[in-house]
Amino acid sequence: MMNNINYKKKIAGLFLIALLWFSAVPAFSQKATVISPNKKVSAALFCQQDGDIGNWYLHLSYTSTNETKEVIPRIDLGLSRSDQDFSKELKFLKAGKPFLINEQYTALHGKRSQCSNSANEVVVSFENPGKAKLNLIIRAYNDGVTFRYEFPEKEGSFVVKDELTSYTIPPKTKRWMEKWDMANEGPYSLIKDENAQQTWSVPALFSTDSICWYLIHEADLNRTYCGTKLSNVADKSSYKLTFPDPGDGKGESQPTITLPWQSPWRIIVMGSLADIVESTLIDDVSTPSVINKTDWIKPGIASWNYWSSNHGTKDYKIVCKFADLAAEMNWPYTLLDWEWDAMGNGGNLEDAIKYIYSKGVKPLIWYNSSAFKWVTATPVDRMSTHENRVEEFTKLQKLGIKGVKIDFFLSEKQDLIKYYLDILDDAAKFEIMVYFHGCIVPRGWSRTYPHLMTFEGVRGAEWYNNGPEFTSVAPEHNTILPFTRNVVGPMDYTPVTFTNSQFPHSTSYGHELALSVVFESGLQHFADRPEGYYELPDAAKTFLKEVPNVWDNTKLLSGYPGKDIVIARQKGDAWYIGGINAEVRREKTKTIKFDFLPEGVKYKLTLIADGEHDKEFATQYMVVDKSSTVEVKMLRRGGFAASLKPINN
Repeated sequence: MMNNINYKKKIAGLFLIALLWFSAVPAFSQKATVISPNKKVSAALFCQQDGDIGNWYLHLSYTSTNETKEVIPRIDLGLSRSDQDFSKELKFLKAGKPFLINEQYTALHGKRSQCSNSANEVVVSFENPGKAKLNLIIRAYNDGVTFRYEFPEKEGSFVVKDELTSYTIPPKTKRWMEKWDMANEGPYSLIKDENAQQTWSVPALFSTDSICWYLIHEADLNRTYCGTKLSNVADKSSYKLTFPDPGDGKGESQPTITLPWQSPWRIIVMGSLADIVESTLIDDVSTPSVINKTDWIKPGIASWNYWSSNHGTKDYKIVCKFADLAAEMNWPYTLLDWEWDAMGNGGNLEDAIKYIYSKGVKPLIWYNSSAFKWVTATPVDRMSTHENRVEEFTKLQKLGIKGVKIDFFLSEKQDLIKYYLDILDDAAKFEIMVYFHGCIVPRGWSRTYPHLMTFEGVRGAEWYNNGPEFTSVAPEHNTILPFTRNVVGPMDYTPVTFTNSQFPHSTSYGHELALSVVFESGLQHFADRPEGYYELPDAAKTFLKEVPNVWDNTKLLSGYPGKDIVIARQKGDAWYIGGINAEVRREKTKTIKFDFLPEGVKYKLTLIADGEHDKEFATQYMVVDKSSTVEVKMLRRGGFAASLKPINN
């Protein structure tokens, strides 16, 4: 009875918020509400007009400690098709009964191995003045809200002229965003000017009160649509989904659809900062794996010569040095980056592959997507058609190449989405893993195609080669990525660089070591030159030999975007912790609580923290359990890494 009373109080609070909000508009009509299984997240469907016909939008709320708060006051809905409009004067037909989605699945790589797709769903049906039908599918999850459009009719092919989905963001909302960039490689930062109007990449993070946070993204994008971004150019408070720019020479920006059709899921991850960081919602809603046999999919860490030697793969001896590095560090892979077709100085590709295998390491290899003819890095035109891919993958399979890195897509138009997915389909037939670079950010494809190991789609360590500005912005940017870009899927930042490339670091050695845990990627390319790792103290070197890159569980221990983060990840019985500090003016001491550990088990803690200066480590060993706490000092722009291994009694 008490639970029922509390539930009614929460619902009453929800409707009170709705009434307060809608007192500002001429009239409204509520037609459906979907509430998450844990009763914290709610989406209510309203009509602008008083009745069953008009403009429709969603209102999102969040309940915490018996208080219900408005999160997004209005998400405008609708689509415009080449034949007719589905945004104005939509007539409400019916709302189906809520039903529970409850699906469990296993992820081969990512922040959690055992995942749950559990939500309450309602399907709402409309028709437009021409009697054509549109469904809105709404789900409320414990960690967010998702919705998608559906044209249920069986015949017809049309162009989607525009999508009217638009998120109203109240004034004073804090927002951490990336200005739109073709390769999704802009820096993330706190947008200090709330009046800033432009186009933004997804995902984007928002908070009004630091109690409820929300991250806007999309998932389950397939060949029937294009990727979208956010724009508040027309209205500073309204972030509208927009199609790719038409001027990049890669086909039409407006997607063509064939009925019946469903849009990608529109995603709002909601809750505490821990809910955001730990969420697998992007993958949860995406199409289950289409790969039946998966024993050939092997996540792992790779050595990579591009960061320190831009044209390094042209040099057989450099390739061998990085194979030696991978062998010495117990990493399973080394990547042959661009220009491997011009390899010289003692050997060619076949010689390099033979040497790599002799060291107990396996090769990965780079290709130009050839999506843009002005990008001439070789090899080119070997991935651009199905016939070319089959020919190339046949050769690679015989050579023992385990994965391909394909670069320079630089577009999210429908034809490029088809290209990405065609590559994944063909690679699977030859049991070759895939890594996309210069590309889209994840949209849940790692669930559908588990051999898709990682994406770039981030301003990573490569940018130390591109200009001096990354030196100053990296500490803040690094502490925002776990709350934004890395939430939505694997991210190959190419981390853990101690030496300097063209432009120097400002981060400490402790900060760099921590990135091996803070950032998640199914293929993790550690980017420093061999001596950068060989010259490390034994504790740090051992840590990098042992640290996993595939996790059974992830927990945010503390943090705030742009300030600092401490994150714990579990693999088997062991835990690994990474913490980084973005502050440029002050050191920090963080108190680490181990209350996430199981009861009654003692662990050996190896803590590798900042030393007296930014190129020095301070290592401690101790025994801890669930009740323990440890204080850790981080320098300015500093950090630490730790491992926890159970002690056998």
